[in-house]
Amino acid sequence: MANTFTQIHVHLVFAVKYRQAIIQQKWKNDLYKYATGIIQNNGHKLLIINGMPDHVHILIGFRTTQSLSDLVRDIKQMTSLWINENKLTSQKFAWQEGYGAFSYGQSQLPTIIKYIENQEEHHKKKTFREEYMAFLRLFEIEFDEKYIFKEIE
Repeated sequence: MANTFTQIHVHLVFAVKYRQAIIQQKWKNDLYKYATGIIQNNGHKLLIINGMPDHVHILIGFRTTQSLSDLVRDIKQMTSLWINENKLTSQKFAWQEGYGAFSYGQSQLPTIIKYIENQEEHHKKKTFREEYMAFLRLFEIEFDEKYIFKEIE
């Protein structure tokens, strides 16, 4: 669209279903490359992707040609399908319902990029649940703790 200018940076966070630690070191980089392709094919700019065996952080330059919920749906659906088709886990892989999306200004990008780069070091001190709840509180997002994560049925 002519004369439309945006600069929107979004930090996405989502977990493996039941927060199971099943993203394996041997294929996580291929997963990240696959997710990067999905993001770029939808017209967005990947700034960084990293995570842990039970969750993923993605920082993107978001383009307003697609809704955020549609982008996250595409990433989660297509990566789940890719993991399952390639039989990378012994059980059916699925992502947890929902996601976190947090916005950042240009001047904040170096800090959040470093944070995402250093996930392994960060999680020596804090669990994913603690990290996620801290983001929700930092961004003053109202939530009911019992609905944050689905437990194993």
